[in-house]
Amino acid sequence: MTATLPAVRPSETSRWIDDWRPEDTSFWRATGARIARRNLIFSIISEHIGFSVWSLWSVLVLFLGPAYGIDPAGKFLLTAVPTLVGAALRIPYSFAVTRFGGRNWTVFSASLLLIPAVAAAFLIRPGVSFPTLVVLAAVAGVGGGNFASSMTNINAFYPERLKGWALGINAGGGNLGVAAVQLVGLLVLAVWGAGHPGIVAGIYIPLIVLAALGSALAMDNLSQARTEKRGLRDAVRDADTWVMSLLYIGTFGSFIGFGFAFGQVLQVQFHDQFATPVRAAYLTFLGPLLGSLVRPLGGFLADRLGGARVTFVNFIAMALGAGIVLFAAGQKSLPLYLVGFVVLFVLSGLGNGSTYKMIPAVFGRKHPHDPHEARRLTGAVIGIAGAVGAFGGVLVNLAFRQSFLTTGSANAAYLAFIAFYVVCVVVTWTVYLRRPATV
Repeated sequence: MTATLPAVRPSETSRWIDDWRPEDTSFWRATGARIARRNLIFSIISEHIGFSVWSLWSVLVLFLGPAYGIDPAGKFLLTAVPTLVGAALRIPYSFAVTRFGGRNWTVFSASLLLIPAVAAAFLIRPGVSFPTLVVLAAVAGVGGGNFASSMTNINAFYPERLKGWALGINAGGGNLGVAAVQLVGLLVLAVWGAGHPGIVAGIYIPLIVLAALGSALAMDNLSQARTEKRGLRDAVRDADTWVMSLLYIGTFGSFIGFGFAFGQVLQVQFHDQFATPVRAAYLTFLGPLLGSLVRPLGGFLADRLGGARVTFVNFIAMALGAGIVLFAAGQKSLPLYLVGFVVLFVLSGLGNGSTYKMIPAVFGRKHPHDPHEARRLTGAVIGIAGAVGAFGGVLVNLAFRQSFLTTGSANAAYLAFIAFYVVCVVVTWTVYLRRPATV
């Protein structure tokens, strides 16, 4: 066994690992677990900062008071734009890992976050044009791509039996960035007031530098990841890719969409009780925080009970949760409304973990005698499903925007969410539970 140890030690200059066998238990115990854990830690840090920058505009819109002359529909557009850009970037970010290496791309993508952070820190002030704000919001979308590359990278480091846990921890730590930036926004509102939105972005500038530096010093590239060629071409031809993407719209799309929109919805739906942005900010972080914390639990439950079973039950519960929100909105009951929305955040977090665990499981069972093929397709599908799922966040914001424009309330949007969750229940049952032997 000792003869294999030098092969897994990365070069001091290139940080490339040529021999990586996570399914070999002896290899894993001797050196693999330690290296994978170190890469996981710094991947989480970089992804966390990326999520915070991506979610920046869910907070910044709370600072855009009357002096900016932007109505609620315009604010929903400002939160939809970075979601759309981030979704579009997830596919190229995912495959950048196979082209440049996980460590190398993490360093680059973390450094790229400086552009939206610096721009927002210095350019947002009364008198700025709405098109300029749209451009600034779009640039923040680069933070959304970090998730896909991080998940693809970590998926390659861990054995099949630990993928649900590892991907859940990685994604959950990243998702916490949504709650973290909202807490930063609350701090700035409480200390400096609503007239200083640039401070929120400015706080992240040194954190981005530290994340990039830490990734450069502590992470590794896997040579075997560079052999995963033509993964996108083969994945788009596989029906399971699109089924999993649909399910991920329901889980991650809900999480990121609600995370971006929740503060605005509170201010519009209950404007008498949330007349100032600081009041809304006191509550907006709670849902994303809990949803992020339970995501690893979704992966853990999927490891133990099966991803399809957990996802199926979870979508039923999400439909019920959206029904509670709809009822509370009709009754104008703020406590019940908050409970329903927090439940939706928690369930979306659980579903994030269970659906992502399903991806390596589905392709592992489709190619039981070819683990390389299963890993190749899994990496590609993670990128595709992550991109399509993030696009669900755009749909959530657009649904809220259209509902308020058309009816003056969010009720139509809630009905659309319930209908979509029911569709996901039916699809999960039909494809992965009705005939489990074929999964």
